[in-house]
Amino acid sequence: MLTVGATAGIALAAWGLVGSGPATPSLEGAVAVVNGQPLSREAFDRFVVAVAEERRTAVLPLEERQRMLDRLVDEELLLQHGLGLGLARHEPTARRVIVQSVIAAVTGAAEDVDPSEADLREYYARNPDRFVRSGRITVEVLAAVVGPRGQDGAGDEAARALATRAAASLKAGATLSEVRAALPGMDAPPLPAGPLPAETIRRYLGPTAALRARSLGPGEVTEPFRASASYLVLRGLDRQEERVPPFEEVAAQVRAEWVRTRGEEALRRFLDDLRAAAELEQADLAAEPGRADLAVEAPAGAK
Repeated sequence: MLTVGATAGIALAAWGLVGSGPATPSLEGAVAVVNGQPLSREAFDRFVVAVAEERRTAVLPLEERQRMLDRLVDEELLLQHGLGLGLARHEPTARRVIVQSVIAAVTGAAEDVDPSEADLREYYARNPDRFVRSGRITVEVLAAVVGPRGQDGAGDEAARALATRAAASLKAGATLSEVRAALPGMDAPPLPAGPLPAETIRRYLGPTAALRARSLGPGEVTEPFRASASYLVLRGLDRQEERVPPFEEVAAQVRAEWVRTRGEEALRRFLDDLRAAAELEQADLAAEPGRADLAVEAPAGAK
């Protein structure tokens, strides 16, 4: 109930904040009027239904509905008091909620449109870079763990020598199982099967392994290289180059991008209109190089 109540409270507040018409001090279409500000009956009814569904009941008792209404009135009183104190402008969280509510109202109408396939295909053709699939690499990996004497170099040298022998075996065509059977000190670090983006290899094996994997062709084997507490050897099995998939393969993604772009464009037009109608003065930062440089450099030199 608390979660649903918070959502309903924000919805009612946003309704009053971004509504285009003036507040009417009347109960017509409202469940309450607080200092001339109506609270939407429709939003309150949705609140009641949501709570009833959460409690798995068809009807909420009158006492419960009255308590919910009293709570929303209390929230409205607190909201109005906070606005009177200027919190909407000066308190970061309140300011962010109000701005986000206005953005949602502006972009929501623009995004609530069902594009045709022709619209989506035209958008896909104009923006192929937005749907690029990164290259993927299939690799095998073996590791020789540096022993406890690694600090003085002895363990490091032994691990490197073991990894060098493993690399030679892989280059000769041996399988991972054969190499591990012949060289018991070799380990196979866990790595997801199948073609992987370089970022996944980086997460599992580290940045050096990801960089080496990017340059591997099928059948190629790296020389041993140090990665954390091991020497690794990679063998490439397959690679898929970066590509733009066909429209049919990314149709859902194209639609999401089309909708998002439409909302962004609507917001940009709305902001342009607000700027055109506003009395606006802005400092010329280019004419104040000292102040601009100070603003950028202050965090690094702060004590």
